[in-house]
Amino acid sequence: MSEYDIKKIRNFSIIAHIDHGKSTIADRLLEITNTVPKREMQEQLLDDMELERERGITIKSHPVTMVYTAKDGNEYKINFIDTPGHVDFSYEVSRSLSACEGALLVIDAAQGVQAQTLANVHLAVERDLEIVPVINKIDLPAADIEASKHQIEEVIGLDASDVVLCSGKTGAGIDQMLEKIVSDFPPPAEPKDDLLRCLIFDSHYDPYRGVLVYIRVMSGEIRKGTLVRMMSLGKTFEVLEVGIFTPNERPVEMLRPGEVGCFIANIKNTADVKVGDTVTSHRNPASDPLPGFRIIRPVVYAGIYPVDTSEFETLRDALVKLQLNDSALAVEQESSQALGFGFRCGFLGLLHLEIIFERLRREYDLDIITTAPSVIYKFTMVGGEEREIDNPVHYPDPSAIDSVEEPWVQSHVMIPPDYMGALMALAQEKRGECIKTERLDSTKLLLTYLFPLNEIITDFNDKLKSVTRGYGSFDYEFHSYRKGDIIKLEIRVNEEPIDAFSILVHRSKAEFKGRAICAKLKEVIPRQLFKIPVQAAIGGKIISRETIGAMSKNVTAKCYGGDISRKRKLWEKQKKGKKRMKKFGKVSIPQTAFMEVLKAE
Repeated sequence: MSEYDIKKIRNFSIIAHIDHGKSTIADRLLEITNTVPKREMQEQLLDDMELERERGITIKSHPVTMVYTAKDGNEYKINFIDTPGHVDFSYEVSRSLSACEGALLVIDAAQGVQAQTLANVHLAVERDLEIVPVINKIDLPAADIEASKHQIEEVIGLDASDVVLCSGKTGAGIDQMLEKIVSDFPPPAEPKDDLLRCLIFDSHYDPYRGVLVYIRVMSGEIRKGTLVRMMSLGKTFEVLEVGIFTPNERPVEMLRPGEVGCFIANIKNTADVKVGDTVTSHRNPASDPLPGFRIIRPVVYAGIYPVDTSEFETLRDALVKLQLNDSALAVEQESSQALGFGFRCGFLGLLHLEIIFERLRREYDLDIITTAPSVIYKFTMVGGEEREIDNPVHYPDPSAIDSVEEPWVQSHVMIPPDYMGALMALAQEKRGECIKTERLDSTKLLLTYLFPLNEIITDFNDKLKSVTRGYGSFDYEFHSYRKGDIIKLEIRVNEEPIDAFSILVHRSKAEFKGRAICAKLKEVIPRQLFKIPVQAAIGGKIISRETIGAMSKNVTAKCYGGDISRKRKLWEKQKKGKKRMKKFGKVSIPQTAFMEVLKAE
């Protein structure tokens, strides 16, 4: 494309529920616009991580610039900003959407509207984006196009009379989609001044060149040699190179208003680049940043420990490398009596935790265990001091606590009507509060619930899938902090507290949880030559106890016949020995026990 014309630029994103065919549609768009030669084409081209392909989810978003000649004879530059679909990454999605003027809403013809479709549509509507509905997978035998159209109109409130029908697999309807992008999505707005303002919507760490900063230029121009300033941190860097993605990075002379690309400025530390921040010129800076920036804060915390303590250094290096490509991962060192040295890590949600855990195991070949995930509780002390605590080890003295607040989330759950009873039983078990129930059509119910976050971070999704036979879907967003009766459940093995098993839990669940953990430990801790008590305690009160029986040794085997008093003497001697052993004996807990306790329900 030769000359620059802001009227012939289109920036768009695709929003969809997991597995509704977003990456496949992206492949077809790249193919039809000849951005990628046919011989280099492969499935899910923009998902370049092995884990993304295996799970069929987008973890890291990818921008790409395509050139398309429309039916009106004009050449358009179309910037597609790919977004992750999962609720854990909703802030990244919101920043990517802020860099666009339009969004394609992709819905699976066989499954219809799902929970995450709704969540991401709300993000697009809040940003006044033009939304074009697309029904994908029309080639499937189970496709129900009319029902999907009905749901688009009823649930989302968009006009479905002109919906694009396509199949990402066969390529049917993709031409029509491109024409829609050109005709329905508005071009970027003309800038009101020449001051440089760029929105950072992502970043990526390259071990040879430092951080690649992904930007959408709102006003001004950025080129090699420009001195730029990050507005949230006030740090200044000199731009060494600017480029666009096709889909691999290609250098260009400069980026102008409305364009999407990246720059390299010898930035060594990803902490200097924050998603949502504004880049401006150092010499002639803009007075105020672009709206919507906030620092990403972790929601879920868990301890990560190496199984073999000699791998501690390797684990630390691996976490530092992961942090370079994932600014949302928080890491600090901690130690535990039972597990030795490890790290306390903060994540955006449970999927984020799973992905980091998997990447540590696969990419760095590490043997690791995680402690039970916990959330951040707000403690108000008697003197009025406020503390944020996510680790049971830091639980303050109960007599000094005035009140505790726990985080609650608002959740949208979609299920077929037949499973209503099963869902309500599950929600009750998780201390959920139903706010409203809507019937979308004969096959779908949408329920809005409030849940305490600590109840749903471990296994809610798995249980929802099992009670609804895989048909249920849900997503959640932070709602508020509420007062709750949160206590520390301490697990003691042979009278010694084991900090790795201790958890912060709601009082109503403490006894149930304590019994489950004690029963599990009784199964997994090997028997010793003396009895081992396993107890769950709240403060000084024992609420549950299991006893691991002693291995017996027959000390009277060598006595045959003779007086009973000889045997009694030996039994007495054995009793004293066991008593002494119980006093000084140490119980070693196998690593498998930690994994088993996490699964204890």
